[in-house]
Amino acid sequence: MADQKTPHDLPDVSGLTVAVLGGTGDQGRGLARRLAMAGTEVIIGSRSAERAQAAAEGLDTGPAVRGADNAEAARAADVVIVAVPWEGHRELLVSLEDALADKIVVDCVNPLGFDKKGPYALPVEEGSAAQQAEAVLPRSRVTAAFHHVSAVVLLDPEVDEVDLDVLVLGDDREATDIVRALAARISGVRGIYGGRLRNAHQVEAFTANLIAVNRRYKAHAGLRITDV
Repeated sequence: MADQKTPHDLPDVSGLTVAVLGGTGDQGRGLARRLAMAGTEVIIGSRSAERAQAAAEGLDTGPAVRGADNAEAARAADVVIVAVPWEGHRELLVSLEDALADKIVVDCVNPLGFDKKGPYALPVEEGSAAQQAEAVLPRSRVTAAFHHVSAVVLLDPEVDEVDLDVLVLGDDREATDIVRALAARISGVRGIYGGRLRNAHQVEAFTANLIAVNRRYKAHAGLRITDV
């Protein structure tokens, strides 16, 4: 990666392959769709290769997206986005430790609970989902990003530009710059460095606030960072 003159300079990530684990869910399919629309080669991962391929074929992106089982998707990709339900997060990552070795892993999982008062952040022993990923993937370059992206917006064919900043957290500056650059390939999106991985908890937890905003105002709100 070439030296960056300013924090706004981004590396060239046009040749990277991205896997989306849990890619048959709405958020995973939405991220796969938008990255593929930007020219990124994308592999949707699922426990079932057939289900993953069906999800890939259901997107309006042509051959830029294909499906595979989670392990194959992880091995074939340069960058792996984890978009699985929180309940299966640790188990999946433990099973893929070898396949994810030396990969940039992007955790976008939000540990949330829901009751009659609405959404709330769940406690995580390691501090956050991203820190849990870091703990069980010692050979991977773990980052956190894409927590506040509306799946409805990502999948809406009427939305040409996604009005959003994506906070990217991590301790490996080269890895966070690559993830920022991938985020910026999505039309309308900026990737903004958001701090060390130890600060991922409040980013994940803030999703509960955004859900409350969106329910109250019947919107699909995201975040924009000012003066950057």
